[in-house]
Amino acid sequence: MKYTMSVLVENHAGVLSKVSGLFSRRGFNIDSLAVGITEDPSISRMTIVVEGDEYIVEQLEKQLNKLIPVIKVKALEPNETIARTLSLIKVSTGKGKREDVMRISELMGARIVDVTGSTLTLEFSDTADRTETLENLLRPYGIKEIVRTGIIALEKGPNATRPSKRPQ
Repeated sequence: MKYTMSVLVENHAGVLSKVSGLFSRRGFNIDSLAVGITEDPSISRMTIVVEGDEYIVEQLEKQLNKLIPVIKVKALEPNETIARTLSLIKVSTGKGKREDVMRISELMGARIVDVTGSTLTLEFSDTADRTETLENLLRPYGIKEIVRTGIIALEKGPNATRPSKRPQ
């Protein structure tokens, strides 16, 4: 099963290396990793997706909490989480395919961000499942290139993952 972890860290050089090194040393693979600054410029949020069971996630939480630059670790519950990925997809549109690709784009809620004589580039932000659906619909037309961000996620509702200790 895939688990999503939200990790608040000090916004300093080398923190990403320390966190990813911990996963590497323990033999855990990171399925997805997204890092960005939070509402507090001294804190970054890492959203990490890992494959495993509850025991593995519990061990990762304990190990991450031991790292100096880590402020807070929280495993997010799947049904209580809003998770999204951003994709840019360049699709071939030769030989009368342009209208079909535009129709698929409109139906799925993707935005056309670049147009050439032979390609359309789409921007799409949604769940991993819907992103996969869009890719499968576009594949017969000839996907030239895809780039996807890692998953980003927040808890639903009013709760927020906040630091329990402040970075110095």
